[in-house]
Amino acid sequence: MAAFAGAFVSVQPRPRLLRQSLATTSIPSLKSLSFSNRGGRLTSQHLPLRSRVSCAAKPETVEKVCAIVKKQLALPEDSAITGESKFAALGADSLDTVEIVMGLEEEFGINVEEESAQSIATVQDAADLIEKLIENKDA
Repeated sequence: MAAFAGAFVSVQPRPRLLRQSLATTSIPSLKSLSFSNRGGRLTSQHLPLRSRVSCAAKPETVEKVCAIVKKQLALPEDSAITGESKFAALGADSLDTVEIVMGLEEEFGINVEEESAQSIATVQDAADLIEKLIENKDA
């Protein structure tokens, strides 16, 4: 999962060149890139640009992760779980999280390292990690 935010870009006399370079910059395996400018238009001043890069997992992966989380936490079928759902908010403690990771490993045929498992806080985090591990496994 790649992410960065809160960057400031200094746009000096040639804002058109900045737009050109942003439009032609290539980042391998990038699935989504968005730029927003609260100032409305580029000028020759320092403009705060809020940039966000996200690599979202496939919807099918997120759905499978949701199903595993529901099963491991014994949540009702009608529970609303989305990619943004945090395990802690769903009532998961550290043991539950370990069991969820074990269920994910079994379902997807992957091995999640302890360091990576500790960085999982949401369903989306888990789905993104799964796709990354599957991609590395297939490479």
